[in-house]
Parts: sequence; C-alpha cells; structure tokens
Amino acid sequence: MTGWTDIRASGWVARLPPGWRPYALLGRFDRPIGAWLLLLPGFWAFAMAAPGWGEGLRLALLFTLGAFAMRAAGCVVNDLWDRDLDRQVERTRGRPLAAGTVTPLQALVFLAALCLVGLLVLVQLPLAAIYVGLGSLVLIALYPLAKRVTDWPQAVLGLVFSWAAPTGYAAAATGGLGWPALALWAAGFFWILGYDTIYAHQDREDDAKVGVRSTALKFGRDSARFVGACYAAVLALLVVAGLLAGLSWAFLPALLLPAALLAWQVRTLDIDDPARCLMLFKSNREVGFAIALAFLAGRL
Repeated sequence: MTGWTDIRASGWVARLPPGWRPYALLGRFDRPIGAWLLLLPGFWAFAMAAPGWGEGLRLALLFTLGAFAMRAAGCVVNDLWDRDLDRQVERTRGRPLAAGTVTPLQALVFLAALCLVGLLVLVQLPLAAIYVGLGSLVLIALYPLAKRVTDWPQAVLGLVFSWAAPTGYAAAATGGLGWPALALWAAGFFWILGYDTIYAHQDREDDAKVGVRSTALKFGRDSARFVGACYAAVLALLVVAGLLAGLSWAFLPALLLPAALLAWQVRTLDIDDPARCLMLFKSNREVGFAIALAFLAGRL
C-alpha cells in the first residue's frame, strides 16, 4: 500500500496467521476507533440510567462485544457496496475487497459470522432493547447508498452510530424509551455529524473525482463553522438529557471537559491535512468517555 492510508497492517495484525489478516483488516480490527465511537453513546445511557454498578458493568461488557462485532459487520457491508469506488480513492484502495485479498463470497460468510455474534449479544437484553436494536439494521444496510444520492451521508451515519444510546437506555432503565433517551440519541447524532465531517476531509479530493458526496464537500472551507454548530447542539442536548433524567447539578460543570475537547477540535481543524483530520476524529473517543463521566458525576 502506497500513499495516504489509515490501514494498519503492522503490529498485532502482522502476527496473525496469514489467512486471518485480510479479515482483521476488512473488519477494521486494526483500527478500533470506530467500534469505540459506536459504543460510547451506549455508555452515556448506562451512566445516566443503569440501576446499579453491577448491571451497568454487565451491560457495558455486552455492548462492547456487540459494538466490535457490529462495527466490523457494518464495515463489511460498506466495503461490499464500495469496492469499485474504493479502488479509486487513495486512502481506501488497499482495503481487502478493493485489493482482491478477500472475495465477495468470503466477505458474506464473514458478515454472517459477525451478525451471529451481534445476535447472541442482543438476545441477552430486555425485549424492548432487542426491538430497538433491530431497528438499526435497515440504516446500516442503506448507509453506503447515501453517499451516492445525498450530500448528507454523515447524517445517515449519525442515525446509525448513535443507536446505542436509545438501545442502551432501553436495556438499562425501564425496559423502554423515554425523553432522556431521545435527547441522548439526538446529541449522538450531532456529535457524529460533526466528527464524520472532519473524517471525510481525508478523502475530499478523491470523492469529488469519483462522484461520492459528503458534508466535507458540501461545506468545504466553512466546515469548521459547521462542525462548531454541530458540537454546540451536542452540548445543549446533553444538558437537556441530563435534566430530563433528573441528574444532580454536578453533571453540568463536568460537561466543561468534553466541551473544551470539542472546542479544541474546531479551533485546530486543518481540512488540508489528512493526518490531522484523522487525529482529531480519533480524539472523540476521549470526548465520549468524558461525557459518560459527566453523567456519572450527576448520579453521585
């Protein structure tokens, strides 16, 4: 692989048996940041609504396993849709399906195995959470199509990647949804809309050439302003969610840390530097944990 890529075929991946390595790369297990970002809105829900530490930890472990499996499944679906486009984009042309190291049939078998893991996790949850979790499957399948038909594929991803918030709330709280869960989902949506706009700037020029659409292309040089507006909505909705959940006032000053981290992203964004865009995108893992800690502070 030459040129700019975020694929990490070295390290622990290089020590896997040769036949396993393409599947590790196909599922993005070399880059677990996506699984963390899928998981963290669920942690927000557990921090806000879990009835106790024991149940919160049990759900956190289940959701961690499920997030890593379903994020990998989403990557397989995405790469099956995009394998021809990926060959034309510098960052993605080394992906296993684009490079031919995994065939579409092999990818489908791998996808089935990942979905089985996700299903085994899902059936450990209350019935309401199972129904909510199953609702994400249609969006997961349609996300790769969005970049071909709209300038807002990041919004579709926002709906998918924030799904752990209502699913986690349904699992942790009353077995159903409520206004705090919807506020968390909305906060997660705007968080993802912002950080995935940053991420999309890595491929901006290649995307324009091959006809892929994104909020990075739509907003261009105004992206920092757009991301800033998204992050402001995130913070406002997190405050609303905490108040609706009846948290103590302590969660409000605790939100200053994620607020500062988000402001730093906007202030230091350089859309012409792919490596910096990737670094800022990855820093959202710390943002997500900081939000969960803020909600925990409101439970003390």
